[in-house]
Amino acid sequence: MAQEELNFKKIIPIAIIAVAIIVLIAFWSRMTITVDAGNGGVLFKTFSGGLDTENTYGEGFHFIAPWNKMYIYEVRQQEVNEDMNVLSSNGLEIKVDVSIWYQPSYAELGLLHSKIGQSYLQRIVLPSLRSSTRSVIGRYTPEDIYSTKRDLIQDEIFDETSEILKDKYVQVNRILIRSIVLPPTIKQAIEGKLKQEQESLEYEFKLEKAQKEAERQRIDAEGKAAANLILSASLTDKILKEKGIEATLNLANSPNSKVIVIGNSDGLPIILGDSK
Repeated sequence: MAQEELNFKKIIPIAIIAVAIIVLIAFWSRMTITVDAGNGGVLFKTFSGGLDTENTYGEGFHFIAPWNKMYIYEVRQQEVNEDMNVLSSNGLEIKVDVSIWYQPSYAELGLLHSKIGQSYLQRIVLPSLRSSTRSVIGRYTPEDIYSTKRDLIQDEIFDETSEILKDKYVQVNRILIRSIVLPPTIKQAIEGKLKQEQESLEYEFKLEKAQKEAERQRIDAEGKAAANLILSASLTDKILKEKGIEATLNLANSPNSKVIVIGNSDGLPIILGDSK
């Protein structure tokens, strides 16, 4: 009897260890979790307070109680495109392809899961993007949207979307208008108007250039006329005679033979020509 009791006492620890190993194997997948790169985890504690909204579990390996559960969120920047038909300020339908860059707030993943849930993209991000896009584009004409105001529209959509999502634990990084498609007749009319404006600007440029050239020529002519007046005023008879004498001396020193008569009525020499 004593031997049987001794054997039973030896078996109990072995049995406990065996049961523990079996339980560990059976619940291992529920007791361990790996948070991949670019993700964060939110822990739900079944018997101790429910959702942990204060802590976000970072990348790596984590042990949790088998009755608890961890929800994984991608916390990297993500992108989603949305094709929409919206109305301009004058009621024309415009097709717009808009892209939003967004990511959940890492420090507030618990609150995001508690208040909105893992389908936050469909529940708040896309509705906010659609509402903002319709609101902003509705303030502009097709011509503004197609030509000069595209960057401004992007900025306004970004501001309005960010304001809507400000208290929703989601960060908006950027809004991009990928494409704008107008009705064919409206597009042709806008392109025709822009072409006419371009031609008008080109004509004004040519006209202004011609006016500047005419002004330059007028100033140049006035300058030459003023120079001629000054030169004429400075050419006295004595200067002319002096210049004539200098020319005569230079001519007399040349190797060509010629006949020069000195004593003309105006005091200048008369050159009769080459003796050859």
